[in-house]
Amino acid sequence: MANRKRSAASTELTPRQIVEALDKYIVGQHNAKRSVAIALRNRWRRLQVPDALREEIMPNNIILIGPTGVGKTEIARRLARLAHAPFLKVEASKFTEVGYVGRDVESMVRDLTEIAVTMVKNERAAAVRPQAEHLAEERLLDLLLPPVRRSHGASPDESGEAAAANHESTRDKLRERLRAGEMDGRMVELEIPAAPSPVMQVMGPLSLEEMGINLQEVLGNILPKREKQRRLAVAEARALLIQEESQKLIDMEKAVKEAVDRVENSGIVFIDEIDKITSTRGEHGGPDVSREGVQRDLLPIVEGSSVLTKYGMVRTDHVLFIASGAFHVAKPSDLIPELQGRFPIRVELNSLSQDDFVQILTQPQNALLKQYTALLATEGIDVEFSEEAVREIARVAFEVNEQVENIGARRLHTILTTLLEGLLFDAPDVIRERHVVITPAIVSERLSAIATNRDLSRYIL
Repeated sequence: MANRKRSAASTELTPRQIVEALDKYIVGQHNAKRSVAIALRNRWRRLQVPDALREEIMPNNIILIGPTGVGKTEIARRLARLAHAPFLKVEASKFTEVGYVGRDVESMVRDLTEIAVTMVKNERAAAVRPQAEHLAEERLLDLLLPPVRRSHGASPDESGEAAAANHESTRDKLRERLRAGEMDGRMVELEIPAAPSPVMQVMGPLSLEEMGINLQEVLGNILPKREKQRRLAVAEARALLIQEESQKLIDMEKAVKEAVDRVENSGIVFIDEIDKITSTRGEHGGPDVSREGVQRDLLPIVEGSSVLTKYGMVRTDHVLFIASGAFHVAKPSDLIPELQGRFPIRVELNSLSQDDFVQILTQPQNALLKQYTALLATEGIDVEFSEEAVREIARVAFEVNEQVENIGARRLHTILTTLLEGLLFDAPDVIRERHVVITPAIVSERLSAIATNRDLSRYIL
């Protein structure tokens, strides 16, 4: 219960606050943001209700419908970051590859659990890092200045006490030099665990690891651990020792328990290209058989089942599934009825307009113009885009999307790379001007010929 309350604490944002946070990175798509904000808030609400009712409240899974590049994946990814929740993106079409012997659909739950375990381990490692750094420092000092050893049975005398005091004084001086980084280049001999031998893959639908059997661990209990001597610089040895000491300080049993709890109560799985596994009505046989087979295999995972992982059984009843697809040819109603019922919330995302492109270029915290400005600043070049130039870039991107193929905001990457190619290439060697202003004339000169030639645009933009 404590873990659930802790995971709930990170989602105490109100739906309005969630939308405002998403607005910092994603332009428009207000309806989609509202839907995912409500879904996230409902998780927090579920954890506040009485225990008897909590298990009965199921998440309202969502289908995001819209063309590529309009923000579907980014909305789900940013939502998971806001909630500090384990997040996994999978392509539904992957499960239809190689006939229908592709990946086992349960692998998404195993992958999500692995991500959650890594998240919790990293958080706990950060919490114990000061203690791990201290222990690693002591071990390094032992390597640089081995402790004084008294002969067996010898009684301490004044000379022995003086030697011990001198040793401690030398150790303190070494510690100061070590903390100042003066010893980073010095070499030390360190025993590290040898890399495990590769384990033979057992042929079948599940590997031993996926069935919860860690063969390396089983053999490790029988065979002695192998270690090898390595000569390392102090800086590298310190990093390895901090990692090793952190692992000793983490209670893995509790970490795994918390990770599984996060998956079951906070996990988010984003299933992209779900329209690629729909069967068009009236068609029989062929690849559509495997597509419907994937849908039927997805069904128990989405509606709630227990999946065996190497960390134990993981329930998917309260995992939030967000699916997305362009649905140009197929429609959500082409999914099998049972699966449709498991995605009750459907939101249509809008295609991006020219004004949207202007906002995408300038407003988000990770806006493309800010990224390119920062990249060129590393070469000492201050790049400024005039307001008219930004509008011209947006116009060209919008027109190319209309004429060739609509790939949404991703078009801006290719447009900007083409526009700034010369500057990016020549910046280290040729460009001497420290302040460069991108004007509409420059944009037109470098992009207009390409944008107006549809055949050429197919290859360059």
